[in-house]
This record gives sequence, C-alpha cells and structure tokens, in this order.
Amino acid sequence: MMQCPKCHQMNLKVIDSRSAEDNHSIRRRRECLNCGHRFTTFERIEQRPLLVVKRDGNREEFSREKLLRGLVRSCEKRPVALEQLERLVAEIELIVRESGQNEVSSTDIGEIVMDKLPKIDEVAYIRYASVYRRFEDPTVFLKEIERLKNRQNEEE
Repeated sequence: MMQCPKCHQMNLKVIDSRSAEDNHSIRRRRECLNCGHRFTTFERIEQRPLLVVKRDGNREEFSREKLLRGLVRSCEKRPVALEQLERLVAEIELIVRESGQNEVSSTDIGEIVMDKLPKIDEVAYIRYASVYRRFEDPTVFLKEIERLKNRQNEEE
C-alpha cells in the first residue's frame, strides 16, 4: 500500500494520471489528504526479469538505476539534463527487451551506450568509453577521439 513520504499516512488521492514519456509506465500526481503534501509516483508494468551476463560470467538482474548512475558519472559537469539520460536508459532497456532474450551481455549494453552517447555529449562518450573499454594509456584515448571524429565526418 502507498503512503505519504512526509507524514506516512495512507489516505491519498490521485490528482493526475498520464502515460510517462517512456510509454511503459504511468506517472501519477498524488496528494495526501492528511497533510496536503503532493508528490509524483511512477508505476511500471511488471516485466519478466532480464539478466545481464557480466564479463566474468556472473549474472545479475538488469538495473536501470545502475546504468543511469554510470551515465550520470560520465556526464558529470557537462551540460546534459538528467531527463536526457533517463530517456536514454529507457531507450536502451526497450532495445534490449525487444530483442526477446532473457539474458543480455554487459558488452551488448555497453555497445548500445557507445552508439547513442556521442549524440548527447562527446566528452561524456569519451569518459564512458575510457571505463567501458578500459583505457590504460593516452594513445588509446587518442584513437577513440579519432574514431569519434571519423564517425562525425561520416554522418555529415
């Protein structure tokens, strides 16, 4: 049962309800009838578990929050809105779920991020790539920057 995050009473009413931007959840504005506090909740359709196979072979459940945290870290001190990153995470999850597989490799997820992130912020892309591809010396950074430049030239 849902309760007010301020006073913890369960006497709530829904003020507004609409489909969220990702079209896979419902956004509801709620008001506590006890203290008048208003807050937003998101209800997501329960889906079958999606397992991520890590590089070492271990499996863990797909976590939107974990993916978002990594992207936020990559975009630190960059002009990227949190909403953009949330949309990217939703898009990545949709791509992975639409593949119809119950398991996906962390490498596949990383490649999707590497494909989408340069369109949002190139510096964030290089930061993400440095962790994802485990850059160990400056020449690898330069090669990745060169690859990014070539990709931009192809798109123009």
